[in-house]
Amino acid sequence: MSIIQTIRDKGAKISVALIALALVGFILTDYFSGKGKNVFSGGSSVVGSVNGKKISYDAFKAQVDDNISRTENMYRQQGMQPPPASRLTKDAVDQAWNQEVSRLLLRGEFDRIGMRIGKKERGDMLYGSNAPDFIKKAGTDENTGIYDPIRAKQQVDQMLKNRQTPQEQKDEFNNYLNSMDDYRMQEKYTSLFSNSLNYPRWFIEKQVNDNAQVAKISMVKMLYTDSSFVDSTIQITDKEIAEYIGKRKDLFKQETSRSIHFVSFSALPTKEDSAEAKKALLDLKPEFDTATEFSSFAARDVEMQSPDIFSTPAQLPPVGKDSIVRLGKNGVYGPYLEGGAYVMAKLFDTKILPDSVKCRHVLVGTDPQSGGVDDSTASRRIDSIKRAIDGGATWEAMAMRYNSDDTKNTKGEMTFSAAQIQSVNFAKEFGQFILWDGKPGDKKVVKTSFGYHYIEILSFIKPGTQYKVAYLAKGVLASEQTDKDAQQLANDFFGQAKDMKTFDAAVEKLLKPSGGAKAIASNIRPLDAMVNATGATPMTSRSFVTNIYKAKLGEVMAPEKVESNYVVAIVTEVNEEGTMPVAKARPGVEFEIRKKKKAAIIRQKIGTVTTLEDAAAKLGKQIETIDSLRMEAGSSSIVGYEPRVIGAAFNPANKGKVVTEILEGSSGVYVIRVENTGATPSTEGSVEDQRKAKYQSGRGQQVGPMEGLRKAATIKDKRANRF
Repeated sequence: MSIIQTIRDKGAKISVALIALALVGFILTDYFSGKGKNVFSGGSSVVGSVNGKKISYDAFKAQVDDNISRTENMYRQQGMQPPPASRLTKDAVDQAWNQEVSRLLLRGEFDRIGMRIGKKERGDMLYGSNAPDFIKKAGTDENTGIYDPIRAKQQVDQMLKNRQTPQEQKDEFNNYLNSMDDYRMQEKYTSLFSNSLNYPRWFIEKQVNDNAQVAKISMVKMLYTDSSFVDSTIQITDKEIAEYIGKRKDLFKQETSRSIHFVSFSALPTKEDSAEAKKALLDLKPEFDTATEFSSFAARDVEMQSPDIFSTPAQLPPVGKDSIVRLGKNGVYGPYLEGGAYVMAKLFDTKILPDSVKCRHVLVGTDPQSGGVDDSTASRRIDSIKRAIDGGATWEAMAMRYNSDDTKNTKGEMTFSAAQIQSVNFAKEFGQFILWDGKPGDKKVVKTSFGYHYIEILSFIKPGTQYKVAYLAKGVLASEQTDKDAQQLANDFFGQAKDMKTFDAAVEKLLKPSGGAKAIASNIRPLDAMVNATGATPMTSRSFVTNIYKAKLGEVMAPEKVESNYVVAIVTEVNEEGTMPVAKARPGVEFEIRKKKKAAIIRQKIGTVTTLEDAAAKLGKQIETIDSLRMEAGSSSIVGYEPRVIGAAFNPANKGKVVTEILEGSSGVYVIRVENTGATPSTEGSVEDQRKAKYQSGRGQQVGPMEGLRKAATIKDKRANRF
């Protein structure tokens, strides 16, 4: 992480490092398992298990909290508002679970096959040419910029042996080593599969030969969608569906889920609530008009954004911006409505400032953990650098020699926007010189918390008027009375709804006259936080989902406030993990069973196959001819994807004959006659080129071993009990 980036955001070094570590899957999970290893003893609560290995709640919760923190930091660094807490928690729980399950599964595989990291291999990983950045920094000579692995190892050994080093720092380093080993073993384990991918010569030659084959066939077909069939007359019994499911249980697995019908009563602010918020802001307007400092507004039940920075017109909030920039100094605009709040804006000051500043620096750092020197040494060294540059030395040479950040390779040059320079995370002394005190061409030695900089301002880019604006806002919130009214409507409905019949009756009586209706939400899973519904906007509430799972089938749930609505729901479906019941499977299965019954009817009509003409007459269909049928799927629009038809057409025993077997396909029933078969020259390139192409394609399509490991494992998920 560069010093300049750190100037931009002092907290970025830690958060970016954590985000990078998260990308390796289970590395941080391993770290927290290490930190919390004591929780595995003494009968701690668990959130699940993998092949009998328990996942401790405490260690798991630590990982969830860390995932949430890293996600929030990532959004804030990008100037974005983090998602709602319920969504953050849901995503963090899922991420931690997947990481921990993967870690335990892979650890089990590593132990089973005896996979280890040797001492020499670990040394190369830690101190070799691809060493971690913090190791490279510790082993790089400040004067020459050359990395010395021996020096790096000495620095690490010294840190571990030094009694003054905090134990937590040593533990974190050792956990990092363990995580690095795990990640390396994951790479090695995955490579066992990727390296096993092979397309033999004989396979490619056979495929080339098959693709060159061509056949001419005549056929009679009757599709399952034929108008002679009336689906309503072909009955499908529950027993038939159960037998179909029983033979294909893997295709009809279901997860635990619930379905509900529900009604909502809005507790959003009313027109009266909006008027009250506007009046509250107008009451403060006389004081706001004359205010020169704004701390007193913090206790007035309003939101205050003080005029801390100058902004370009493009950086101001869009609503009301055109009116605000036309105000005179200390002029006030508003109240106006923006994003659910009434706002007043006061133009505090204007100034001609550059949109951004281009500058360059040489830095002598004073942070010993980043390879810096003590303050007095740094001060003397920066003075020497200043004299050297003023005497003719190039910035490029000095930056290359001394800078330890990204500017080492950019001649020390960098560009900052005025907004960046004014942010609280930017080094104040650095910003004061380049934006406020200096002008292009000025040079100065500046001390910051990072060390001593020798800075030159190169240019001001796009100078223009910028505005310092104060904002006062009052949110439009539902009053206590508005909330009580909505709650009372929900209670009235709940009082009349005791089961599905009375629930629907209450909808007809209480909601339908005013245009209301019930909504339906299906497939709600135990760990969901969001409820997607037909007839309503999605709702986010983890507690609401938890209560759905506490309720019984057919139970009407007590009114619950979900976001800005009071909701009354009835549980209409309860699905437990296992095989799908007949009623739920029927819509998908009926079609397949009906196809089989239609095929039997067609078979009965045809009887014994003698000639194509006889079959056509019995079915009342025309004989169709396909001149150039190939083995490739979809080579004929007449046949489509029908493997049985294609297989029969290229069976050498059928050449020049009517195929006496009636062919049941996915779209209909077929009777064919193979007129002739042959081959055309191949245009697919050499066998070796095709082997290479298939290998590359196969590598790109490989899923990896994790899916197979999960299917073979016994995984018990109890997260819903705690999250």
